[in-house]
Amino acid sequence: MKTKLIFLVALCFSLATFSQKKWTLKEAVNQALEKNISIQQNKLSVELAKKDVAIAKGNFLPNLGANTRGNLNFGTGFDPVSQDRVNTSFFGGSLGASSNYTIFNGFRNTNTYKQAQLGVESSLFDLKQIENDISLRVVNTYLNVLFAKENLEVAKVQAAISEKQIQAAQARFDAGVIAKGDLLNIQSTAANDAQNLITQENTLDLALLNLAQLLQEPVENFDVTPIDVGAPSANLFYKTSESVYNKSLDYMPEIARAKLDIENADFNIALAESAYYPTITASAALSTNYGFNLNLPEGFENPGFGTQLDENLGYGLGFSVNIPIFNRFQTKNRVAQSVINKEVSQTRLEDQKLRLKQTIEQAFLDVKTALKTFEASKISLESQKEAFKNAQERYNFGAMTIFDFDLVRTRLVNAEGAMIRSKYDYVFKTKVLQFYCGELVLE
Repeated sequence: MKTKLIFLVALCFSLATFSQKKWTLKEAVNQALEKNISIQQNKLSVELAKKDVAIAKGNFLPNLGANTRGNLNFGTGFDPVSQDRVNTSFFGGSLGASSNYTIFNGFRNTNTYKQAQLGVESSLFDLKQIENDISLRVVNTYLNVLFAKENLEVAKVQAAISEKQIQAAQARFDAGVIAKGDLLNIQSTAANDAQNLITQENTLDLALLNLAQLLQEPVENFDVTPIDVGAPSANLFYKTSESVYNKSLDYMPEIARAKLDIENADFNIALAESAYYPTITASAALSTNYGFNLNLPEGFENPGFGTQLDENLGYGLGFSVNIPIFNRFQTKNRVAQSVINKEVSQTRLEDQKLRLKQTIEQAFLDVKTALKTFEASKISLESQKEAFKNAQERYNFGAMTIFDFDLVRTRLVNAEGAMIRSKYDYVFKTKVLQFYCGELVLE
């Protein structure tokens, strides 16, 4: 009985521990990358591209096919035994095999194979770009959860302060020190703080829900591990947006993908030009036949099946050359189209670079602005803390009205909220720059 009780307690403890799992940022990102449907679809696209490579590789091999034919004839026909035209019934047929091999087709097979390999690389870069987008979304949503948690803690502190002030005000009112209106004002402020506490709890629940949905996890008992953001450094990681941009050119998958599109356009030109070249193919064939007279005269017999196959066996080799002379300018125009498509791919690369540069410049400016806001909010919070401390002393001594005291306290609450908001805003925007440099480290 004692053993069963210990086992039950241990089981309950393990279940409680499991249900209270807290996700780290790295775990959250990995989970989202594993479960996201768009990523799974792109992984399948990569597999399809690999099959294109296998198909293109098969073009270098000869084909091989076998055939057979059988027929049953009645009436006048050729007797395969007596070699005469007779009125009889006989059964005959043939067996054969043939193979064709492309010796040269203007390097079409080679370029198709290389283009298929390029397709795999392109699909991998498409996959990487989606993974990057998902990772940034998870980081942002994760930080929103931490932001909501800090706001909730501030709301809890303010609600607790309000409760204490009600008790103090009630005692002063009972002693006749303050009017009932002052007590009612304090109670009203406490009610507002309690309402704000509920609002912050709902905000946290919504932030957790958004993150849980990104991870495709149940929201019940879902929680995250806090990150020690602390006081973010006031020093920018990167001095100029140009330095970030130069690093991003070697890292961002959309740039690599656009470069591959230009290489792909070169292969399309080569494939179009292959129509100018002759096509040389070789072939080999093997065939035999057999026949059986079903109404042989008495004393005659059909040759054996194996004997007929051996005696009628024939084979041959051949080759063909197809030289293009004139095809209504189709090849010329297709080559011209491919050249234009390459120019389009080149302009797309430049467009991708321009958009990336503009995005990084905006991100760099956002970081600088967020840093200034963060520094200003720190100074403002320190000032409001001192102002609140002074106001609390004056209010306790009766030198300040409850209305003026509430104004000071409201400014402190707003300064604390602005401080938290600016801190997480600065942290996230700094991580965005690290992401563009390929230096984002998930903890």
